[in-house]
Amino acid sequence: MDKAPDDTADDDNADDAAAHLARNLTSLRRSRSLTQEQLAKAASVPRSTIANLESGSGNPSLQVLVKVARALASPIDELLSPPRAKVRKYAKGEIPELRRAGRGVVMRPLVPEPTPEELLALMELDEGGVMGGTPHLPGTREYFTLLDGHVEIVIAGTRFEVSAGEVLAFPGNVPHSYRNLARKKSRGVSVVVLSRSGV
Repeated sequence: MDKAPDDTADDDNADDAAAHLARNLTSLRRSRSLTQEQLAKAASVPRSTIANLESGSGNPSLQVLVKVARALASPIDELLSPPRAKVRKYAKGEIPELRRAGRGVVMRPLVPEPTPEELLALMELDEGGVMGGTPHLPGTREYFTLLDGHVEIVIAGTRFEVSAGEVLAFPGNVPHSYRNLARKKSRGVSVVVLSRSGV
């Protein structure tokens, strides 16, 4: 006599997925300082949907998962992944290449993973290199750390010279520009902490 199929394993997998989703969603939402109501509004879903997902009792459609992941600026697999050490070594070929950002200036992301609340970039300025900065929303804060060389940054018409090892902090919503003053390549790191309204 044939046995009926055992669905216990499938049920366990579904329960595990719901638990992973509940844990990851709660963690991601809190790391972005969002309430359930704020996340629901950003994802265009009812607040009860977020509450159900975080309790582990939700059974979301793919469309809901896509909306929530997009609102959190996270891939869907980060919502559903089981606990694991989040360590990854990136091969040289996986790291974004430098891209031209001005006359004699190239930039590349400092880290190869999404950072929704910050823009992190390595800047290299050739001798005589210049670049105009992009103003952001009010409340944005920028930090430029010069690793090597000598750079002039003009912020709202005021000139500041930055030497190696120094950091210049300034509002990111005002006009600003960079110019290499050294007779060699200058290198620095730009960190832009985005305004909450701009995230």
